[in-house]
Amino acid sequence: MSRRVTFPFPAIVGLDKAKSALLAVAVNPLIGGVLLRGDKGTGKTTLVRSFADVLPEVEVVADCPFNCDPRDPQLMCDSCYARYQRGERLPVAIKKMRVIDLPLSITVDRLVGTLDIKRAITEGVRALQPGLLAEANRNILYIDEVNLLDDYIIDILLDAAAYGWNVVEREGVSVKHPARFILVASMNPEEGELRPQLLDRFGLIVDVEAPRDPEVRAEIVRRVEEFNRDPEGFYRRWEPEIKKIREEIRKARELVKRVEMPDDLLKTLVETIIKLDIRTSRAEIVTTRTAKALAALEGRTRVTMEDLQRAMELALPHRLKARPFERPKPPILPQPLINDNNTRNEQPGQTPNQRGGMLRDGMSTAQDEHSNAGTGGNVGGVDGNSRRYGVASVGIPVEFRKEFIHAGSHGLGSRSSFRRIVGQPHGIPYMYLPISNKEGSADVDLTASIVHAALRGAGLPIKVDWGDLMVRVRRVRAPRISLIVLDASGSMNFMRRIEVAKGLVRRIAEESYVKRSYVGLISFRGRGVDVIIEPTRNYWQVLSTLEGLPSGGATPLSAALACAVDLIKRLGLKLRGDYWVYVITDGKANVPLMKDVREELESFMVELSRLAKVVIYDTRPQLIYDPSITYIDVLSKYAVDTVRVGD
Repeated sequence: MSRRVTFPFPAIVGLDKAKSALLAVAVNPLIGGVLLRGDKGTGKTTLVRSFADVLPEVEVVADCPFNCDPRDPQLMCDSCYARYQRGERLPVAIKKMRVIDLPLSITVDRLVGTLDIKRAITEGVRALQPGLLAEANRNILYIDEVNLLDDYIIDILLDAAAYGWNVVEREGVSVKHPARFILVASMNPEEGELRPQLLDRFGLIVDVEAPRDPEVRAEIVRRVEEFNRDPEGFYRRWEPEIKKIREEIRKARELVKRVEMPDDLLKTLVETIIKLDIRTSRAEIVTTRTAKALAALEGRTRVTMEDLQRAMELALPHRLKARPFERPKPPILPQPLINDNNTRNEQPGQTPNQRGGMLRDGMSTAQDEHSNAGTGGNVGGVDGNSRRYGVASVGIPVEFRKEFIHAGSHGLGSRSSFRRIVGQPHGIPYMYLPISNKEGSADVDLTASIVHAALRGAGLPIKVDWGDLMVRVRRVRAPRISLIVLDASGSMNFMRRIEVAKGLVRRIAEESYVKRSYVGLISFRGRGVDVIIEPTRNYWQVLSTLEGLPSGGATPLSAALACAVDLIKRLGLKLRGDYWVYVITDGKANVPLMKDVREELESFMVELSRLAKVVIYDTRPQLIYDPSITYIDVLSKYAVDTVRVGD
């Protein structure tokens, strides 16, 4: 069978920084891995696939499924170490390093290993069937679109990456083996942020962008077309370069132990990190290892300033943030403008839910109105069916302080909850139970049932009785979904209450970022709902929209609550979890949908409280605390907590 020809690593153009990062971790895996971050279609996956072809061979224990190092006892599984202790000569095999793909749909059993069914049936013994972490040991573990990986898989990867060992406790099997893999991943930031604990595990991060040089882009097209016409011929043309890089890596691995970092460069590095306010010692450790690896690749035993600068560009950018969302210049989303026909020029890539506008399908009586009469002071936007996004008049940045709010029992930082279910094929199976009439035949695990019959001593051929059937017991993570309903009407501009409200939104988004929960935003003003961002893990989308959010106009609170009810009903079918709705308002509703405002608020709050836990943030100033002109009492009646935002 002919081998599958990969695009040659040295033939890739325009990704020099990403190449340097991958070669550095190939020389010294202790650097901690590489994350390639960039837009789709920029060559990230192609680069990683071709990277496997330049990796040199390694020695492994020939009869060990865990790729143990035959020379280093610290990198041996329990079985190999026991043989080593007895003085047994371990058989050695030479294997080429490989890139092991971790699919997004991977199960826990496939990742960590599970019971060996064949031995359980034929021998009646419990033994481990190795998983993907066993294959990845002393290889490259590659995750495409890592930010879309399920959290429970990330938890396992974090444990393995932190300790370098995979501990398996499955169906009576207790085994541990080394899991010293180089973690390489790619992601598109538009699809959401990466969990901070996993982000810190990557020693190096490279932002991959399509080249801006027309000649470089033209050369990419020429090489791709040539490869497609004759893959084998194209590969043979670059084969001498591939062998050259492979030999450079092999020599650099031997040389890197002798590479020295001059004290003056080390002092410069530490002083720079302190000035950048990077609060982790891992920064200087990873940067030093990277600089030494880059020097070794060039055959030198002394780090230069150029090596250090290149290493800092790779190791420091993702460590500059001391807290979530600390960026020198937060990006502002493109502003839709008004044209001559009073319609918005929508930005490319916007979804209907992100474009804002009125509530449709008869939910607003002002659907076809273009008048601003009675809307109050509209700042930075136009009310009615045509509304543009402008820069909010409140330009002073405000950091949300703890004294602004008295934390209620709801807790913004609550973690996702877990539920134990039986008989439903959703979630992570972690144990099995004998079947009962209550579960019926739903979610029966045939493997566990056969193994149970075999271990019972049923003999061959195995006969599985009803009492041998085992159903899965699953653990389901119920993610927290935070939906923020923000009042951006004109009354919120009094005493700059909108600043405090935006600070609260920022805090909720930060907590969601840390806990990996979802956050969405509904903003309302004028005659309807202004902005809708469906619950997402792309937290910068929420914050960037918040930066340019206009304020002013009337207060269509009924429309906002109706929108929240409709959104949760629709999302609840595909995104199951604990829904929390945070309504930030002064309660001065003055735009009904069809009838009386109070009746509408009562009706929508009854429905909303049935679908989610509702928390009200009362932003009324102390100077104006007249209950007769607000509807906070109506909202609070159906909320789990009402929080007064201090002046």
